[in-house]
Amino acid sequence: MMRHILTQRIRQGAGEEKADLVIRNVRLFDLVTGELLPTDIAISGDRVVGLFEHYEGKAEIDGGGRIAVPGFIDTHLHVESSLITPFEFDRCVLPHGVTTAICDPHEMANVLGGGAFDYFLNCANRMIMDLRINLSSCVPATPMETSGATLSAEDLEIYRLNPKVIGLAEFMNFPGVIACQPECLDKLVAFADGHIDGHAPLLRGRRLNGYLAAGILTDHEATTADEALEKIRKGVTILIREGSVCKDLEALAPLLTPETSQFFAFCTDDRNPLEIAHEGHIDFLIRKAIGLGVAPLAAYRAASLSAARAFGLRDRGQIAPGQRADIVLLDDLDRCDVAQVFSAGRLVDDRLFGNRHVVPPVGYGSVRLAKAVKPEDFRVAGAGGEVPVIGIVPGQIITEHRRFELPVEAGMILPDPSQDIAKICVVARHGRNGNIGRGFVQGFGLAEGALASSVGHDSHNICVVGMSDDDMALAVRRLNETGGGFVAVRGGKVVAELALPIAGLMSDQPYERVRDDLIALREQVRQMGGTLEEPFLQLAFLPLPVIPHLKITDLGLIDVDTMTLLSWAGSETA
Repeated sequence: MMRHILTQRIRQGAGEEKADLVIRNVRLFDLVTGELLPTDIAISGDRVVGLFEHYEGKAEIDGGGRIAVPGFIDTHLHVESSLITPFEFDRCVLPHGVTTAICDPHEMANVLGGGAFDYFLNCANRMIMDLRINLSSCVPATPMETSGATLSAEDLEIYRLNPKVIGLAEFMNFPGVIACQPECLDKLVAFADGHIDGHAPLLRGRRLNGYLAAGILTDHEATTADEALEKIRKGVTILIREGSVCKDLEALAPLLTPETSQFFAFCTDDRNPLEIAHEGHIDFLIRKAIGLGVAPLAAYRAASLSAARAFGLRDRGQIAPGQRADIVLLDDLDRCDVAQVFSAGRLVDDRLFGNRHVVPPVGYGSVRLAKAVKPEDFRVAGAGGEVPVIGIVPGQIITEHRRFELPVEAGMILPDPSQDIAKICVVARHGRNGNIGRGFVQGFGLAEGALASSVGHDSHNICVVGMSDDDMALAVRRLNETGGGFVAVRGGKVVAELALPIAGLMSDQPYERVRDDLIALREQVRQMGGTLEEPFLQLAFLPLPVIPHLKITDLGLIDVDTMTLLSWAGSETA
């Protein structure tokens, strides 16, 4: 069979037979020189077989003088964080030119374990875009939280040879790597001859050297140009991230030039359908990068060729004979104005999506509170004085350690809307215990009510923020009823919600419905005084321990045996 396919490709490329498809009248954006070169593109099956010659095709499409660039590659994302199933993600982002996405099912894996890999691999085999999987390296992400599952090196190895698997996903436990913890070393050894993604926010100097010596190849957590420059000089491919919450492109854009572009790629990490509808996906990153002064040659290389090479995808990243026919036709290069998309030689349209065999979702009923919560469960006792407060940094998941005096009534510390300080709690939702972590946060802008989310990186317990214990309790109980999602409560009433019943992380509805529900939620949060552009996604990231070098010298109000947020701890550096 393969011999026959190769024979067809060779004969069609040589012009001895008609190509299966010819895209005529396009200008190819050459990723070698940056020139725009008029050409036909001849395609045999799923491969490009001819360029810079005239070809006859069994089917022909007039490109109308548009610009042809390789399909875009999102090098690191969690499809779950788009809040939709892989099939809806396919339908949502492929028309934006994203023909390959490298997914870490880390969120679902922390809820369901290996069942998340089974689900995503089954989906990947039936999608139009090429969804590749990196196996989640840190389940649970930290021993300080109650998660839904645990995955060992042996649990990961059984998936290693699946053709859709690239390697090991972001190794978040960089302190464990540097400390040579046995469970970390076992996973690194198991994937030593493959790809290993990094995750090392703010890590520099000798500790960074030690981490990279373990075989780490990429990092998407660089937030400053200095940090990124040190990492690329040490052999790391930096995945420039611009998601719904984490926005690093503006800080890193000055480093992205034609000379350095082989060391950079793009990723979204977490981007929801509302932002995709308003801004785009990888096409938005390209557009924004060029708007920030990045040369188009550097931007488009990072979006395709450099990305493909960083992950060992040797069959894509460039429009050339023998490469996958992942092609994006643009009306404008600088604006990355996508007109048509071809995925493996197929024109992307609604009929193509309609022919997929959809895999039934898994993970229903995963939100299981050990006990019904009551308002008094969220009370914080104290005698006054300064208390630790999480400080939100807009556009970042990194938080600050702050201290404020808060009002005290009947021996209970209260939130203070005049200082933009709300109460925040994390409630175990995997049915293993009834733990609740309690504290305070500054930066939501809430004047009243409560917001709750069952998306809580990375163990995905329920995170709730609010000005009223009654509203906070109602919000958590409502998520237990709906199977998870986002909810806004005001004055004892649910005023808006988005149900995410698939593992408490994803909707089973079309992405357009999710987008509309997010718009309604955002409007209700504004009416409650909220000031964050993405309040629920910001809330979801607050349980994530992301700050290195911490001495846990001030645990304050934190329940150490439950969902401990490192950013609530003392921020003295080692």
